[in-house]
Amino acid sequence: MIVIAVLATACSSTSENPTTTSATSTTSSAVSVPPQLADYDVQQVQVGDRMMLLAIADNPSLRRQGLRFVTDLEDLEGMLFFWRHDGDPIWMEDTLIPLDIVWFNEDGTFKDRASMDPCSQTPCPKFRPADGLDFRFAIEAPPGTLDWIDPSTVITYSD
Repeated sequence: MIVIAVLATACSSTSENPTTTSATSTTSSAVSVPPQLADYDVQQVQVGDRMMLLAIADNPSLRRQGLRFVTDLEDLEGMLFFWRHDGDPIWMEDTLIPLDIVWFNEDGTFKDRASMDPCSQTPCPKFRPADGLDFRFAIEAPPGTLDWIDPSTVITYSD
């Protein structure tokens, strides 16, 4: 059983800066996100002993888009990919920044990690944990951002 430990937020555009999207949390604080992520929920997610501000990719369309064409995460620390079934491979097609990824099992425990570079070939390589696709969560973030995550780290999330 996975326990809810999130702070839900709603996304809305701002007219002050047309290249920035503002997400407002239930605590009324504005969060600046890239315009490519305007359709994503933004939530605080418990990862180990830290709360991370993440865009949530929890359906096929959002997971397919991922961090494509994003060059600056602004206030976000990364993106959480969530599957209700075994996960899918990750690719870096049209992703402009290098990313680290950490996968977690269905119970939230650590599974594996990798570093990924933007794809400049066709087809793009696909990334997956070394022992298969039986995972439910993945966090992508800029290189080094997730270095503190180790095999004892557990993610707590529920949609």
